[in-house]
Amino acid sequence: MSIPILTNDEITKMKIAGQLAAEVLQVLDPYVKAGISTGFLDDLAYKHITEVQHAIPACLNYKGYPFTLCTSINHVVCHGMPDHQRILKDGDIINIDVTVIKDGYYGDTSAMWIIGEGSVMAKRICDTAQKALYAGMSVVKNGARLGDIGAAIQKVVEPERFSIVREFCGHGISKEFHCEPQVLHYGKQGTGIELKTGMAFTIEPMINQGVWQTKIMKDGWTAITKDRKLSAQWEHTLIVTDNGCIVTTARPDEDLSWVKQ
Repeated sequence: MSIPILTNDEITKMKIAGQLAAEVLQVLDPYVKAGISTGFLDDLAYKHITEVQHAIPACLNYKGYPFTLCTSINHVVCHGMPDHQRILKDGDIINIDVTVIKDGYYGDTSAMWIIGEGSVMAKRICDTAQKALYAGMSVVKNGARLGDIGAAIQKVVEPERFSIVREFCGHGISKEFHCEPQVLHYGKQGTGIELKTGMAFTIEPMINQGVWQTKIMKDGWTAITKDRKLSAQWEHTLIVTDNGCIVTTARPDEDLSWVKQ
């Protein structure tokens, strides 16, 4: 298994691509509300990436996927397809996932929104999913093991009585969208490959209210929870450093001052 170690020049390019992906989520934020279609959000993201950022939407035409964003609502776990007929309504939760290519390098990120007030459960699962991502991020550093990430996520999720999706995982990323390593969101501390300074990958735990099993819909992309209960996910792209990590997709609305670099 060959995992790329990025040079300083490549790390700079990864930071730029990551910041562009983060910016797309910020641009979408005012529009993620009741009465707006996911198709409208997708059009907006495409326009911003291509016309403002002069970058490339990575998902569009990736293995035939026909959209810029993945918009996963309520019981959709991931890879939900934007649709001009799907109007957001009060109480929905939505994950928006975007990947941008700039100068050949990738930035991949996602975030959750609760539309309107949202139920107690909606708030709890979205909050737990973000805490799970942060727990995974907190153990990343040179010399740590991949299993440390999954173990840290489990410690957050399982006491809340939520489950962790096992069919999808984080992935290596740099000049390729998906490469080694596979980053499982469950695992045993001290196991798995050793992380090295300069490795880049995503952490993106998908947390389900009910069972962890998923099912792929007829469109060949949309993954839903098998029991149709809620699912939530947050994602960042990271680069391993000697003492922690660089979060290339950090957003200004997040306090990541605790992340060691």
